[in-house]
Amino acid sequence: MVSSFRLTFVGFLDQRLASELYVTAQTPAQSEALQAFLKPQVRVILPVLSVQTDLAGLPTDLYGARIDSTHRDNWAFLEARSDAWDSVDTGRGIIINEQLARRAGLWVGDDVPLGGSRSLPVVGIYGDYGNPIGQAIVQEDLFNALHPNQIPTRFGLRTDTPNSVRKALIDDFGLPEANIIDQAGIKAFSLSIFERTFTVTGALNVLTLAVAGFAIFMSLLTLASMRVPQLAPAWALGLTRRKLGQLELTRAAILAVLTATAAIPLGLALAWVLLAVVNVEAFGWKLPMYFFPAAYAKLCGFALLAAIVAALWPALRLARTPPTDLLKVFANER
Repeated sequence: MVSSFRLTFVGFLDQRLASELYVTAQTPAQSEALQAFLKPQVRVILPVLSVQTDLAGLPTDLYGARIDSTHRDNWAFLEARSDAWDSVDTGRGIIINEQLARRAGLWVGDDVPLGGSRSLPVVGIYGDYGNPIGQAIVQEDLFNALHPNQIPTRFGLRTDTPNSVRKALIDDFGLPEANIIDQAGIKAFSLSIFERTFTVTGALNVLTLAVAGFAIFMSLLTLASMRVPQLAPAWALGLTRRKLGQLELTRAAILAVLTATAAIPLGLALAWVLLAVVNVEAFGWKLPMYFFPAAYAKLCGFALLAAIVAALWPALRLARTPPTDLLKVFANER
């Protein structure tokens, strides 16, 4: 689950933070001057237009997007028409996040009222992890027609030379450094917080394995003395005490393998329920589930190692059981 969280989070960052730089103008007048200054220095200027409104009776953040290859190359949909971005670019479609789709009962092909007699079909639905409310994206010109008083003051910049553009904005344009955000810096900071958040998960994994190994050890240690009456006939038939100890160690290893074989599918089923059912009911969005066969094999290896280590002492005690203790079994039976 943690690995699924990580991959989803990294993919979400790559999708939402595709521009190399993000800048914020302080006033509408500065916004126009900033765009004129940046136009010859960057490949694409992507204004961030947004307004809070109601769509399908639910509170929604409506965004106006200047569609280009940034969106087509980086955004992934849960479900969409093949021409989703083209439809949005021509003002003939709207894309919405999963939260709005589930709460409003909308899916691809359904119409979303935008106010008055205007409505647009949903052409794509995207994952929007962590957002508590709905979100929708329309084309920039359509957004301006719906909300003409909204002036963009935030911009994403696509450039091959982010450092030189940043320097020019500070030195030549006079934009405060705090108004310029570097994409790589945001991602690194976000990922560092994510890793710290789940550091405790790694510690709990080690603790869980240690507790399980200790529980196996105590169980086998208790059973070692209880199994003497069962093993005494085998010893009497010719099996050496050393062989009996080896068989007990092998038995513990086989039980560990069988337990791991049953536990992995059960754990995957539980993870799916948490990600696809519980998370949807609790937060309104579903996390994708990824599979990591190498990690499962590694986990089984650690479980087997823990079982063998835990079984070593009980098996050694059984191999060193005095013959008199084994003979007492038959004396007690008489």
